[in-house]
Amino acid sequence: MYISARERKILEFLLNTNEDLMTVKDVADELSVSPRTVHRDLKGVEETLREYGLELTKKSGMGIQVTGDEENIDKLKMYLFNLNHNEYTPEERQTIIFSELLDTTEPVKLIALANDLNVTIATISNDLNKIEDRLAGVDLALVRKRGYGVEIIGSESAKRRAMSKLITENIDEFEFISMIKETIQKKSSQTVDTVTDRLLGLVEKKKLHIIEKQIDLIKNELPYSIADSAYIGLVVHLALAIERILQGEDINFDHEYLNSLKDTKEFKVAEKIVAGLEEVFRIKISHGEIGYITMHLMGAKLRNDHDDLLEDTSLQIGLLAQHLIRFVSRELNRDLTKNQPLFQGLVAHLRPALYRIKQKMGISNPLLSRIQDDYQELFSILEKGVKEIFTELHVPKEEIGYLVMHFASALLNKGEGKDVNILVVCSSGIGTSKMLSTQLEREIPGLKTVSASLFDLDRMNVKEFDTIVSTIPLKDLNENYVIVSPLLSKEEIAKIKRSLLNKEAVIRTNTRGDEGELKPLDSNIFLQEIERTRNYTSAIYHLLHGFNIFELPEQLIEESLKYLCEQLYEQNVVTNVKGVLADLLKREEIGGLGIPGTTLALYHTRSDDIRIPSFIIGRLANTQTVKAMDDSDLAINTILLMLSPKTIDDETLEILSGISSLIIRDEASIEHFQSSSKEEILKLLASELKEIYQTKGNK
Repeated sequence: MYISARERKILEFLLNTNEDLMTVKDVADELSVSPRTVHRDLKGVEETLREYGLELTKKSGMGIQVTGDEENIDKLKMYLFNLNHNEYTPEERQTIIFSELLDTTEPVKLIALANDLNVTIATISNDLNKIEDRLAGVDLALVRKRGYGVEIIGSESAKRRAMSKLITENIDEFEFISMIKETIQKKSSQTVDTVTDRLLGLVEKKKLHIIEKQIDLIKNELPYSIADSAYIGLVVHLALAIERILQGEDINFDHEYLNSLKDTKEFKVAEKIVAGLEEVFRIKISHGEIGYITMHLMGAKLRNDHDDLLEDTSLQIGLLAQHLIRFVSRELNRDLTKNQPLFQGLVAHLRPALYRIKQKMGISNPLLSRIQDDYQELFSILEKGVKEIFTELHVPKEEIGYLVMHFASALLNKGEGKDVNILVVCSSGIGTSKMLSTQLEREIPGLKTVSASLFDLDRMNVKEFDTIVSTIPLKDLNENYVIVSPLLSKEEIAKIKRSLLNKEAVIRTNTRGDEGELKPLDSNIFLQEIERTRNYTSAIYHLLHGFNIFELPEQLIEESLKYLCEQLYEQNVVTNVKGVLADLLKREEIGGLGIPGTTLALYHTRSDDIRIPSFIIGRLANTQTVKAMDDSDLAINTILLMLSPKTIDDETLEILSGISSLIIRDEASIEHFQSSSKEEILKLLASELKEIYQTKGNK
């Protein structure tokens, strides 16, 4: 039985989405062809289905669906899975050629590629033209010479980036994670020659599992979680590194830059990963490889929604985020500058994103085409905005797509009350889960969504939720769940509503059940809520009660900081003036603290010598020159001093971050902190902190 490459892809798509009717346009979009082409191929699809006693059901105006006995459907799936793909689509063929050229250290003859893929040399030559287009901007080049063959030349790091991108863009995330966790059992020993298998030929599956174990041993030592997609990227990178080292290929890494990384937490974690891999694989891994792993870890951060704005570089990124928010607000004629979740989400995303962009690490965004179609205007605005604000960087469309999701989420969010619990499982990071959660809450009033990654599921009690919604297959989950795209369709929303009805989930507006009886109260949850409320109120009380503005005598910055610390010592906020002053000066050495375009400098630190959170202001008698966050020299006349105990709860951190974002929110806010009186600034702070408390503390 002959099945063309496109017929195979149509069958796979229909069989994998068999619970729902799919329109011909859905199929066409999935295959990137015209609906007319799909209609033409459906004749061959129907013939194949008949061979297995199945039928293609067509419902006018609704779509098409494979129907028939489940056992026969499984048989066809297994046949397609084990099919030796003698014919590939052009895109699949180009991916295979690309991967083989990246992996080889010698030129490859065109006739060898043609024989391998059962096509003509002319077809291979045309494929190479397409591959050459894909190499633009990735620091690689295609060399073709008659009698010599073809090869890809470039740095080892650029080759690995290209390999990693090929794997992560072409292999289903769940399949990959399942494979490294050894949960997929191949049901046949028959040779499989899919694109997935070809790509995974770049690395050995056993090595993937060993590497994943090594990362799992040390990932808790990182001060943040890693997004699923970044976790996959790290495993792929390490697997490629091991394979390439075994082939004698080493990576070059700038020594000066390597030295600058050695004091970071990520470098120390990377050293532990490498030590484990050296022992397991009995190889020597260079310091350059450690540096490269460090970069991956630094670009893989999955931050909390209330990212700590007092961390190094975070406030500078906060400034860029606010510039972007103001730009989009002007373009849309809608004020988003006071949207704290949007600001915090952007800072959380931009910090690792900007690192990735600067290091040319790249990122995949499987939703990009949908985002561009569904949010054309917003995408265009952000494309224009990043060019204006991130002038020295080339921000790829994939990153712009994620930024669009943050803004779309903010524009959709209405902030209704929520009582029904839905677990949202995503693997692409904060933007995706927030986007999906916001859409769910908008479309189905009365929801409370909790986001989780694939790696979180093992630790969660999924029975606590009324339903589970996922953007990826959860093949090991015993509970029923609804699979959707991150950009919800009307059909998917209806499916979620049906799921809630089937489970008899009731949207509650108070603690009483349908019969008027009191709903049982979970004492532990109630205590946690009380503790969170206490943390919010305690932080707000200390910050507002202790706020003051001090007129500073004519003196240097260091003397001014010492004077302010002495005032806080008198108020029992600081227990050791010398210790706090040393921490403040050490923080200044790391990077500038002056806020560009203002006369303000925000000095901050977290220390064991600080009892309670504090925010005060010092007005200088004369302007002083300090280093700004953009490394320029800045004349300032106001010191903003924000102090925090070394160990603080999330709620206090959120309050402090709220003040930080308020300072740089807009020109009016900046002007307040530059020149307003104590009473005016206190009123502004109280208004902001009250809003944070009412939206967060009372949830």
